[in-house]
Amino acid sequence: MHGGQHKQHHGHGPDDDHMVHSHGQHAGHSTAMFKDRFWLTLALSVPVVFFSPMFAHLLGYMPPEFPGSAWIPPALGTVIFFYGGMPFLKGGLSELKTRKPGMMLLIAMAISVAFIASWATTLRIGDFDLDFWWELALLVAIMLLGHWIEMRALGSAQGALDALAALLPDEAERVTPNGTETVPVTDLAPGDVVLVRSGARMPADGTIVEGQAEFDESMITGESKTVARGPGDPVVAGTVATDNTVRVRVTAVGEDTALAGIQRLVAEAQASSSKAQALADRAAAFLFYFATIAGVVTFIAWILLGSLPEAVTRTVTVLVIACPHALGLAIPLVIAISTEQAARVGVLIKNRMALERMRTVDVVLFDKTGTLTKGEPELKDITAVDGTTPRELLAVAAAVESDSEHPVARAIVRAAHHQGLDLPTATGFSSMTGRGVRAMIDGRTVQVGGPALLRELDLTETDAMAATTRQWAGRGAAVLHVVDGDRILGAVSLEDAIRPESRQAVKALQARGIKVALITGDARQVADAVGAELGIDEVFAEVLPADKDKKVAQLQARGLKVAMVGDGVNDSPALARAEVGIAIGAGTDVAMESAGVILAGNDPRAVLSMVDLSRASYTKMWQNLIWATGYNIIAVPLAAGVLAFAGVVLSPAAGAVLMSASTIVVALNAQLLRRVKLNPSQVR
Repeated sequence: MHGGQHKQHHGHGPDDDHMVHSHGQHAGHSTAMFKDRFWLTLALSVPVVFFSPMFAHLLGYMPPEFPGSAWIPPALGTVIFFYGGMPFLKGGLSELKTRKPGMMLLIAMAISVAFIASWATTLRIGDFDLDFWWELALLVAIMLLGHWIEMRALGSAQGALDALAALLPDEAERVTPNGTETVPVTDLAPGDVVLVRSGARMPADGTIVEGQAEFDESMITGESKTVARGPGDPVVAGTVATDNTVRVRVTAVGEDTALAGIQRLVAEAQASSSKAQALADRAAAFLFYFATIAGVVTFIAWILLGSLPEAVTRTVTVLVIACPHALGLAIPLVIAISTEQAARVGVLIKNRMALERMRTVDVVLFDKTGTLTKGEPELKDITAVDGTTPRELLAVAAAVESDSEHPVARAIVRAAHHQGLDLPTATGFSSMTGRGVRAMIDGRTVQVGGPALLRELDLTETDAMAATTRQWAGRGAAVLHVVDGDRILGAVSLEDAIRPESRQAVKALQARGIKVALITGDARQVADAVGAELGIDEVFAEVLPADKDKKVAQLQARGLKVAMVGDGVNDSPALARAEVGIAIGAGTDVAMESAGVILAGNDPRAVLSMVDLSRASYTKMWQNLIWATGYNIIAVPLAAGVLAFAGVVLSPAAGAVLMSASTIVVALNAQLLRRVKLNPSQVR
């Protein structure tokens, strides 16, 4: 598993090229490289800035003079240009070769112009006062800082996954006929049984065969509460058995585990491009042409006015100022932070377009079973004949069912345990196919079964009981009768349990102006009962799996934008057809190609996180784009000297300071996304 997962550990992997082509194909430029170059460049920049006559004049101090002091800025400035500037010079060249001018070419042009102009001034070639060493130094330092921040942010959702990979233990205790042996995790194969001690991590996906424990699954689901797991329950690699030792039969190892699947999804998310990213690329190309044309026009205009030094000074200033690093930071930073924020609450964004589209959704269509409901029966009601209490009835039913593996039997036994009932001893258990089960209690035959059992025994309910059970059946509940000999003791109803979080999710979506619809293959009365209980706007019942995508198409035909939330098994076509496909409860089956978003947990409230994050990140993208490009469109003409006649000229120094400020504003603005509250349990 470790083999293929670290390919994107440092910065971008090969698949990320499209995403960063405005940054000159960072392939090979790792986060650590930008960080190291930034710190060294910053250290070298301090003396360059301090000994710069232009900067000293700005702040009104005299730099100390001693033999060779005048050569400190050019000497260190040259080191900065070649060492710190190299990633940009290489990136600029590759953008020139591919004829896709963008951010790297702009930066390369700005620092090269500053470098040449500064040397010309230092060597007194021509009558120029273009001592740009300090500006070159700060420009390179700020650009390196920007790229470092950006790549760190881009790497952090990926980093969260690398952290997941690191969560896997290196060794496992494999159970052998003679006890246990410690083996590398890579030696495990499906079918092996491993011993997982209290406090240890699961080395692979598997099913518990012995013992029960509370598992911390927060690294997969984002949910902080531990989950009880016992024999027959699936457990996932990387989760922790918090209190007991269990034996687990391995079902998946390495690349087949849920963890590896989640990592692949986020790697895809990082590589998938978005419309807004293309927008930033186009803006960078536009600014390159804008800066180049502005530079040429500035040069010609000032030459015509008869001032060569002024022409060079203004042109250089224009080209240095036009370097819009703020733009390079604007979109990737927002996308990176939003992907990372989502991953923290168990929302894995596989396709960035899904995140962007989520803000435009008009209706969220939930698949009922396993999404709004738990997908497993739960005891709902009990009715007993006179002389028997509901607790006694439940105890007898649970005793008879206790040897059955049927989900309905398990639900009855679970309900009895929850109520703390002492169960009588049942012997001679047998299952009667299609009718129910029977066992002996205190020498009497007790049977539990549905309507077929009553017909076979030729028994009829009392009128009161019949009225109650009819009402249950009308709601879509399964009704089981408990029969002692030839006497009906009472009946219990079982229904697919609604998740407690579903109610909050529906209300909160409606509060955000989004309609909620329900789709299910269940009978109309079952669907309507759930719809009524949750206050859902529209219910589609008795829909065959193959027809789910037709319902999505019908909603779209009404002009609605649809987000479909399903468990991904038979919902694939519908998930693919919807504007946003969201697969829920995918902690153990994450290979859902059709969904753009995967909710690692089973909490439908996570859909709200998507809506809020989508709206917030879109706003931030536009704010950043407007800020980044707006600053340039105003600063460049000022630097060119458009208002020189009125005495308003943007000095090279002021231009550099402004440019740095715009970069910092964009970076800080993107960081504000971290304040968007996404924890599903804090839903308003």
